[in-house]
Amino acid sequence: MECKIIADSSCELTAEMKKSMGIEIVPLTLRLEDKEYIDDDRLDVLQYIKDMKECKTPPKTSCPSPAAFLNKFETDKSIFVVTLSSKISGTYQSAVTAKNIFTEKSKNYIHVFDSMSASVGETLTCMKINELAKRGMNEDEITRNVNEYISSMKTYFLLENLEHLAKSGRISHLIAKVASVLDLKLIMGSNGEGGIRLVEKVRGYRKAFNRFLDACSESGVKLEEKILGIAHCNCPDRALKFKEEVKKRYNFKDIIIVEMSGLTSSYADEGGMVIAF
Repeated sequence: MECKIIADSSCELTAEMKKSMGIEIVPLTLRLEDKEYIDDDRLDVLQYIKDMKECKTPPKTSCPSPAAFLNKFETDKSIFVVTLSSKISGTYQSAVTAKNIFTEKSKNYIHVFDSMSASVGETLTCMKINELAKRGMNEDEITRNVNEYISSMKTYFLLENLEHLAKSGRISHLIAKVASVLDLKLIMGSNGEGGIRLVEKVRGYRKAFNRFLDACSESGVKLEEKILGIAHCNCPDRALKFKEEVKKRYNFKDIIIVEMSGLTSSYADEGGMVIAF
């Protein structure tokens, strides 16, 4: 079945993925003080990370307008939209509003998925839609199977730096300072409902890296049926090392590595990684 897949800019893709699946991206807007950045292919993420480090205030993000989604809906194909978790962004609601406007004048099938994740979790969701469409499933079958896939997905974050979380008010400056002094690394994960929970605080990157590896085996998921997605913020060597160690321990169906977008980099910061499966 032919379909059109649309996602917001938290969905991180290689150029090859975007081309092979025909995915169109609706970008979020990022702000550092009075400077605005559009989180699309033209964004220099490394420069954005540098600008973040020099900025005294936390980065701010704005979700796409319904009109931005509507502009992508011009097609005769069935449409599937994948967004950031509705628990952490208004992007899902914006896409749903666009869908409601669209269906008033079009009979095209359209469904908006709340990924209940972010970053490479969205990537895997888009890959699942593409896989099922190529297998010839109809719209209802794809929607049902992808919702089941989303419900079973596990997402984990390993944060190198807590500075931006402190700036944004998500943790206290005192905790960030203590973590820096004690070299504490936070492992965070999805709470099963689209929100974020603290999984563990580990002292030292090496221990945190190993615990991040352990998270795969502690998930209770049949890994041989899963694709592992790894997203990194300007730390390709760490991502490759993680992939190598995973291959030694586990039997994932496949492993992909992508670079973080500007949006995900706003919170993960340089050295951070996200995994999903």
